[in-house]
Formats: sequence, C-alpha cells, structure tokens
Amino acid sequence: MRGVEGRINRILIWTVTVVGLVAIYAPPLYLLGVSFNPSLQPGLPSVSDLTLKWYQDLPSDTALMAALWQSGSVALLTAIGATLLSLLAALAYFELRKTRDLWFLVVILPMFVPGVIQGLALSTVFARSGIKPSSMTIAAGHLLWAMPFAFIVILTAFSAVRPVFLMAAADLGAGRWRQFRDITLPLIRPGLVSAFIFSFLLSLNEFTRAFYLAGRQNTLPIVLFGKMNGGASPVIYAMSGAIFIVSVFCVAVIVAFAGAKAKTR
Repeated sequence: MRGVEGRINRILIWTVTVVGLVAIYAPPLYLLGVSFNPSLQPGLPSVSDLTLKWYQDLPSDTALMAALWQSGSVALLTAIGATLLSLLAALAYFELRKTRDLWFLVVILPMFVPGVIQGLALSTVFARSGIKPSSMTIAAGHLLWAMPFAFIVILTAFSAVRPVFLMAAADLGAGRWRQFRDITLPLIRPGLVSAFIFSFLLSLNEFTRAFYLAGRQNTLPIVLFGKMNGGASPVIYAMSGAIFIVSVFCVAVIVAFAGAKAKTR
C-alpha cells in the first residue's frame, strides 16, 4: 500500500514539475522559434523555412542596438553596486546581535515596494533635487530593486563559512581581514558570482522603474515595448532570441565550471 502511495506521489510531483517547466520555458522558446520565421507573422516556421534574415538585420537597427548598449551598461553598474553593497550588508548582518532581524527587514524591504511606486518616488526626488535623468538614475532605481535579491543570495552563501574555520584561523594569528580574504571570500565566491549575474539580469529586464527614470536614455525593455505598440517587427524577435541564447550559454558555462571545480575537490 505504501509503495502504491509513494508511486502516486512521485507521479504527482513530476507532473506538477513538468507543467511548471513548460509554463516557464514555453514563451521564450516560442519567441526563439519565431525569430527564425521568414514571414512577417509571429508564427512558428517549418523546418524548410528557417532563416537568419532577422538576425542579420539586427545590427542595422540602430535604436535597438543603442538601447541594448544602454541596458548593458546600466545592468553592469547595477550588478557591481548590488554585489558590493549586499556583501557589506551581509557582513554587517553577522556582526549584529540584537538588531539582526531588523537589519534583515530593512535590507529586503525594497523587494516588496511595487515598481511603479518606487520608480515614481525616485523620479520625484531626483526632479526636486535637480538631478536630470541619466544612466545613473536608472542604475540607482535598479540598485534598490536588485540589492535585496543579491543580499539573500550572498547571505545563503555564508552558510559555507563555519565558525570553527574562523576560530582556527584566529588561533593561528590571522586578523579579521586575513580571515575574510583567505577563508570567507573563497567560500562565498560562488554566491558572489550568482548575486552578480542575478542582479545583472534583473536590471537588464527591468521596465517599470526604468520607464520613470530613463528620460531620453531608453533601455532595451522600453524600446521593445514601444516597437511592439508601434507594430511588431521581426527584428525584435531576433533580439529576444539572441538574448535568450546568450543567457542559456552563460548559465551552461557557469554550471560546467562549477561542476568541474566540484570534481577537483
């Protein structure tokens, strides 16, 4: 009886998992298929009709390429800032005692603020302060959005740092900085890399906050939104497909590197 019940539970779990994965990956895979369609209609092409025409036309769309460069620059600034600040916030979390829970809530609070409210509030503050919209204002808004996620990722990575490691280093005469450089930093490095990538992708795809903070500095999501409303061009499907392919490739490289590193231990 227990065997039958366990088999039913496994089937149910796998069914829910497969349905969830299909719901997550079907839309981007559909866009990827559409990007190889030679016609102007957003439909899946047959195998004989596959073409790279829209990928070849992609570099000639200056507005789209400029927006991609803008988004990439903002995402890089956001990822660097979010990773560094989240690392400092995580270190402060472990130094605190009675106010640790309060500190955690303060750091992750921006995660629960709607993007519309956060973007509008920052836009108002910048306007009152005489700060003109630029890449830096977009990065500031994206930083508030990405930092809580990076903080949680890095905080989770600290589980690899056992107190006995630091105590042993202290017994050998290592100071706080030496302990961090030689023990803590190598152990949490995968978490830092994950936080950086997570923050980069969050910024690259963020629309709501950028809409209020961009001014004339249009990011890729804003330009794609405008092109969709003005009549979808197959070039935007090629851009979506290219980003999806590069993202999958980067994740595959990171997973392969992590797996190879784990085998050498």
